[in-house]
Amino acid sequence: MFDIATSGELLAEFMAEARGQRFDASGRFSGPFPSGAPAIFASQAARMGARVAYAGRVGCDGFGDLVVERLRGDGIDVTAVQRDPERPTGTAFVSYQEDGSRHFIFNLAHSASGQQTLSEGELEHLSACRYFHVMGSSLASKGAIEILLRLVERVKERGGRISFDPNVRLELVASPGVREALLAVLARCDLFLPSDADLEWLAEPGEDADATVARLLSEYPMSLVVLKRAAAGCRAYTGEEVIEMPGLSVEEVDPTGAGDCFGGALVAALVAGRPLPEALRLANAAGAHAVTVLGPMEGCSDLTTLERRLAAAGETT
Repeated sequence: MFDIATSGELLAEFMAEARGQRFDASGRFSGPFPSGAPAIFASQAARMGARVAYAGRVGCDGFGDLVVERLRGDGIDVTAVQRDPERPTGTAFVSYQEDGSRHFIFNLAHSASGQQTLSEGELEHLSACRYFHVMGSSLASKGAIEILLRLVERVKERGGRISFDPNVRLELVASPGVREALLAVLARCDLFLPSDADLEWLAEPGEDADATVARLLSEYPMSLVVLKRAAAGCRAYTGEEVIEMPGLSVEEVDPTGAGDCFGGALVAALVAGRPLPEALRLANAAGAHAVTVLGPMEGCSDLTTLERRLAAAGETT
């Protein structure tokens, strides 16, 4: 049995070297970097010692080799990572603006990633896990939604738990079936990992974050909600108590993947049996460390690195 399994987009990412760089003019890009939100999550969890399995699809090209070798090198089981002989590996180009916002160009729908399938054998292989993690960004097509919902149901049938990072993107929610899929996973999840923006999307008129979480805990079977608050740290709600955990002060280089690293560290710490406050501190440290390194998966860290960062901040696990 795996500690954690996940499924979703795998891609090669290129990052603009200059702030404010445009896509309609020539410029320099760094990369390729292996990427994909669930892949960053999986890498972080595996580097902390969790047994992790992944399902996805890449092309039979150099970018696909790059991604698969990174996953395998981190100790992730790639039995269910498919190779597409006809379509290329998905790609993303990102440019950082002066105000800190990011602009993206994705090629996923028409890449290998958009052609992922799931056999009965792969379904059985992945569902043998303690936690199955769903990224909202992976609910991007009818086929992907079907795969993830099948996995969620099989994992629940086998007694596993569902962790869910909604990662709500308004342009994605506008696509047919995506809103319904997000709410379907929400109704099945045990550990919910929203950001402030995600809670705003779920809030009813007049609700603040605390009131929205209280309502979600009463309406759905989730047992733990951890609100990701970026540099401010996180806030955990168990239904019985609220734990506030301040963030770590670091110099930001690249925020890509910080939330994914936070989630990967948190779930890895929980499956390792660490107390919730300790798991929250490690998750904060993972998110903080991630922003200090350029590249989406380059900021993933092992337990020793996180403990050193906490010690430097005057905290311990």
